Amino acid sequence: MRVDAVEAYMDVVEAYLAAIRPAPRAAEARRLTGLFAEVTGFGPRLWPGGILGFGRYAYRFASGRTGEGLATGFALRGREIALYIMPGGVDFRPILARLGPHRRGRTCIYLRSLEGVDEGALADLIRAGVGRLRALWRIDPD
Repeated sequence: MRVDAVEAYMDVVEAYLAAIRPAPRAAEARRLTGLFAEVTGFGPRLWPGGILGFGRYAYRFASGRTGEGLATGFALRGREIALYIMPGGVDFRPILARLGPHRRGRTCIYLRSLEGVDEGALADLIRAGVGRLRALWRIDPD
């Protein structure tokens, strides 16, 4: 990727993070951005729907359907934080048992806040999701 494209992504991400209110929610978003970047080694990219994604992959199913998705990431959804840990359907219960207060949706894991969340377990969850996804598809950094 060209340097100017990376700078443009970072400008968009920084503007997104700067606009988050209230301040405690913005601080959580910045903590998560740092954690996801540290664990994955990928910089953030703002995806449609206000999702901060880290890494991307292109997929092609046996049916011929193709697409592109974020490798992992998060979004602020009302009063919750949605964690996108790919691929869905994988049993991460041992890690989730250590995570702290959360709920599971069909495709996401939801946190009310980072308060009470074991960030080591969250890092393990991100790592496990990216590792499983990498076993299925090639992950690109942007």
